[in-house]
Amino acid sequence: MNTFLHRSEDRGHVQAGWLDTKHSFSFGSWYDPKYMGVGSLRVINDDTIAGHNGFGTHPHDNMEILTCVLDGTISHKDSMGNEGHINAGEWQLMSAGTGVRHSEMNQGDKAVHLLQIWVIPNVKDAEPNYQQIERDPKKAPNEWLLIAGPNDNAPMHIRQNAEIKAAYLEKGHTLEVKATQMFNYVHVIEGEIDIAGQTVKAGDAYLFDEDATLSANENSQFIWFDLTN
Repeated sequence: MNTFLHRSEDRGHVQAGWLDTKHSFSFGSWYDPKYMGVGSLRVINDDTIAGHNGFGTHPHDNMEILTCVLDGTISHKDSMGNEGHINAGEWQLMSAGTGVRHSEMNQGDKAVHLLQIWVIPNVKDAEPNYQQIERDPKKAPNEWLLIAGPNDNAPMHIRQNAEIKAAYLEKGHTLEVKATQMFNYVHVIEGEIDIAGQTVKAGDAYLFDEDATLSANENSQFIWFDLTN
């Protein structure tokens, strides 16, 4: 069994004025060759954005960019004509494809907490696409909620042979992970869980390739990335 425990304290931490961010994998000014991603999963940035600040208009291409808002509201605007708000409990998937320009701004007074997740697509130079859903695991605890997948019946369609699922597991409850693909990577947002006898805390992640039982030592929220490559 191939396993790896990625501790929170091993993430890159960048404090740049209005942005306080922790990088699970090498990104921007923080680089560590040990942390370059897992398969097609390239970025997990844990961002806290101060009020009346954010990411001004900038370009991306050929990347599946998923935003998970945990607390607060972020405002989005892009060159595809999409403009609106992403609230806590909502998810946005922007398939950059041939190229898109966008901004993500905190227009309120309070800080916004979110995850920025990038997945390398298996299709190059496709038409850009935008999707947004409300799917809060705290409203449906103790079960997996599919967020994005490669099939059209997924809540959001991602251009990669991967499934992204989220859960909020109450203390004492368990969930099963069925290892259908090459990599299972569980990133803990809050709380503490056990995976196959390994304690995984908030900010930690665990990589494994076999079926496993997840049990909550306290109320916990996490994301499961089910990846072929």
